[in-house]
Amino acid sequence: MPKPLAGIRVIELANFIAGPLCGTLLADMGADVIKVEPPKGDFGRAMPPIRNDESISFVALNRNKRSLVLDLKRPEAREVLMKLAARSDVFLEAYRPGALDKLGLGADAVRAVNPRIVYTSVSGFGKTGPYRRRAGVNLIVEAFSGALSVTGEPGKMPTRPGIQTADVFGAMFATYATLASLIGAIRHNEGREADVSLVEASIAAAAWEAAEYLVSGKIPQPLGNRHRLNAPYQLFETRDGRYLAIGTSNDPMFAKLMQVLGLEEHIGDPRFATYASRKANEEPLLALVEPAVRKRDSQELEAALIEAGIPCARVNNFKEVFEDPHMQARQILTEMDHPRLGKLRAVRNPILLDHDGPDMARPSPMLGEHSEEILRELGYSPEQIETFVAEGITRRAEAAPPPAQVPAL
Repeated sequence: MPKPLAGIRVIELANFIAGPLCGTLLADMGADVIKVEPPKGDFGRAMPPIRNDESISFVALNRNKRSLVLDLKRPEAREVLMKLAARSDVFLEAYRPGALDKLGLGADAVRAVNPRIVYTSVSGFGKTGPYRRRAGVNLIVEAFSGALSVTGEPGKMPTRPGIQTADVFGAMFATYATLASLIGAIRHNEGREADVSLVEASIAAAAWEAAEYLVSGKIPQPLGNRHRLNAPYQLFETRDGRYLAIGTSNDPMFAKLMQVLGLEEHIGDPRFATYASRKANEEPLLALVEPAVRKRDSQELEAALIEAGIPCARVNNFKEVFEDPHMQARQILTEMDHPRLGKLRAVRNPILLDHDGPDMARPSPMLGEHSEEILRELGYSPEQIETFVAEGITRRAEAAPPPAQVPAL
C-alpha cells in the first residue's frame, strides 16, 4: 500500500533547518518534495562538517527529496516554477517576507495558477507586523521569544539550549499547518495560506511560562535544572560524578523516592505533603535529597529507582544513546547509501506506523541532481533543457567522486 502522503507534490524553497525539516517530514511520509535551490544551493550545503564536498548537516535534514536548480532572478526560471506550482499540492517557502512577492512568486500569484494549493510560509517574525522583514535565525528567535530568559542558572547569563529549539518548533508547526491545510483542500476543495512565525512557535511552546505571566503578572525566571512547578524534579550529581535526572510526578511517587533514598522518616513531614508544599519548601527538601543522592553511584541508584517505578535517567551522551539496548531494539538508527558519502548511518524518523510508514527511500539530493528529470516531467524538450543549462537558468549535479565512509549521523 502507498504511504500516507503518496501522490502529494511539495515545492520547497528553504534554507538551513526550519523549512527543510518540514519538507523532510512530509517527504518521509511519501510526498514528492522538490527542493528548488539557487545555483549555489541551500545555504545549509556549506555547513560543516564537510566530507567529499557534501555537508553532513545538510544530508541529515534533506533526505527523500529531489533537487531542482532554478535561478529565480531569471524570468525563464520563474516560468518553470509557476508551471510546477500549477501541478503541485504544497508550496513551502522560508524566504524573508516580501522577497518572493517581488519575484511574482507570492501566495496570491501562486494561488492564481492553482487555487487549491497550500502555501506555507515560514519566517522568523511572520509575514505581518513591524518586524516582518527582521532577520530571525534560531538564536535570535530564542532570545526574542523569551525562551532564553528562563534557560540557565539564576542570576547568570542565559544558556543556549543544546539543540536548535526555535527552528525545530517552527518546523513542527509548519508541518502541522501544511497537513491540516491539505486536509482542508481535500475536504473543501480550496487551498489555504499558512503564516508560521518561529518566534510565535517558541512562545507557544512555552506554555507554562506564558500562562504564569498572563495570569499572575509574575515574570518567570531561570531555575537552572529545577522544575517550575514541582520538587524534587531536577538533575542530581551522584558519587561517581554522573548526573541523574529524577522527577516525582505525584505524592505516592515522592514517598517511594524517599524510601529508596533512606529518608522514610520525612515522608509524613507536612512541608512535603503536596506539590505546592514541596515546591514552597524546596530548599529544605533538597538539603535532604541532594546529599542522599550524592552517596550513591549513578548506575546502582538508577536501577533502584527504576525498580520502584520512579521516573529517572542518567544524562547520556550520544554515544551512550546509540549504544543503549533499548534504542538498538527500537532500531533508531538506519542505513542509507549516498553517491558521494557511501554507506551512512542515520537517525530514522521517530514515528512508527503499523504499515507503509516513513522511511529513507533516498538520501539527500546532490545539488541539481534531479533538474533534468523534473524539467522533462514538466514537458521541456532535451534541447530546451540544454539551453537552460547553458544559460545558467538551471544546472545538473556534478559528477560524484568515489564514496567515502563518514561518521554516523
